[in-house]
Formats: sequence, C-alpha cells, structure tokens
Amino acid sequence: MSLPDKAFPVSWDQFHRDARALAWRLAGLNQNFKAIVCITRGGLVPAAIISRELNIRLIETVCIASYHDYDTQGEMNVLKGVTEKLTENGGEGVLVIDDLTDTGKTAAEVRAILPNAHFACVYAKPKGVPMVHTFVTEVSQDTWIYFPWDMGFTYQEPIAKGSRG
Repeated sequence: MSLPDKAFPVSWDQFHRDARALAWRLAGLNQNFKAIVCITRGGLVPAAIISRELNIRLIETVCIASYHDYDTQGEMNVLKGVTEKLTENGGEGVLVIDDLTDTGKTAAEVRAILPNAHFACVYAKPKGVPMVHTFVTEVSQDTWIYFPWDMGFTYQEPIAKGSRG
C-alpha cells in the first residue's frame, strides 16, 4: 500500500470531541431517533458515544466488507444485515452512524436497506458527502484519516522534510 500525501491523524481525545460534536448536531435536529444502526467496524466507537449522548438504548449493526486500500475500494459484501423490525417504513426513526464517508459506496449499500433513515458520520470526503445528512468535518478526497484504533506511537516525519531543527 502506498502512503497518501495528506495524512490526518486523529487522537482518541480528538475523536471523542468530534463524535460529541456530531451528537450536538443530531440533538439539534429535534428528531426522536428510536435506534442506532452502526456500520461496522468504524461506526462502533462513534455509535457508543452518540448513544450515550442522545440516550438511545437500541443499537444494531450492519456489517459490510470490501477490499479497500488507499487507491481502490472493491465490491461491497453485506456480511450481516439489519433486524427486520428496524427496516419497517424504510428505517424511519433510525440513525445510521459511521466514522467516515469516503466514496459513499458503503452508505449507498446501507441506504438501499434503510432509505428513510438519517445518515450521520464524524468525517466526510467530497465524494461521500451526498450520501449523508449530518457530519462534523470534511477533508479532501486525497486525505487519509488515521483513526486512533489503527495507530500506535511512532516517530512522525515533519511535513516539510529536510527542515532544520
């Protein structure tokens, strides 16, 4: 895998603040969400934070896999769907949560299952923005977000390589 030119590392503290900011935006919508459907795996952490902040106790997962690296995203494969009860009325009253919308392909797959649900994510890239209703931060399409659950502590090269220190 080739590394992207633009990296956006996110710490646990930053992610928690951003997920809470998403909860604030969602609370301001004055919708009575009856359940959260989180898109695994990335949606698990923000769903936990948002369920606490919005006091939503019913949490379901939809599990979708695809071969994905920095350059390509492959075919979508639904490993686990959503409980039939939550699909009633197209998922009306359901809040779908993910960490990121990149190309929008995953959200499109879930939208086919829950067309009337409210889609929210913490971060969004331009290609994915049309697939979500609410998000917190937009980054450029060529930026790679490094989530805290994917990182360890290592030395980081300066942005301007060859700088004198």
